[in-house]
Amino acid sequence: MDKFIKRALQEAKKGIEAGDGGPFGAVIVKDEKVIAVGHNEVVKTNDPTAHAEIVAIRRASQKLQSFHLTGCWLYVTAEPCPMCFAAIHWAHIEKVFYCNTKVEAAAIGFDDNLITEIMIEKREDSIPFYHQPSKACQELFKRWYKDPHKVLY
Repeated sequence: MDKFIKRALQEAKKGIEAGDGGPFGAVIVKDEKVIAVGHNEVVKTNDPTAHAEIVAIRRASQKLQSFHLTGCWLYVTAEPCPMCFAAIHWAHIEKVFYCNTKVEAAAIGFDDNLITEIMIEKREDSIPFYHQPSKACQELFKRWYKDPHKVLY
């Protein structure tokens, strides 16, 4: 077993033992050095976004003082959910290594197929989203776009 996957597994066990959340652990590595670790903290923090990957990304970003984790690799105990998949891309993580599959996660109660289906198929039986155009919101976007000091990400 890869040493970084082993570390992710240890982090997941730590979270389970503490009662913080599900069996998920994550490790972010750069240049063969552990930059950050995280485990699922959804129950601990009452934060549905506190997945292991998100926790580790936040910690790595703080440590590296960058919202781009270019050159970093992520090791996780399970295939990332759609939210984590998006965060991994926003963070510009270079590679992801995972153990358990989405099918294995679904078998123990962590099924994200509905989210994937909604995103891909634009299912109508999901949470309703309503477009409410606003000149003020458009002006806000224009103001940000014209700001010479803006930081693109």
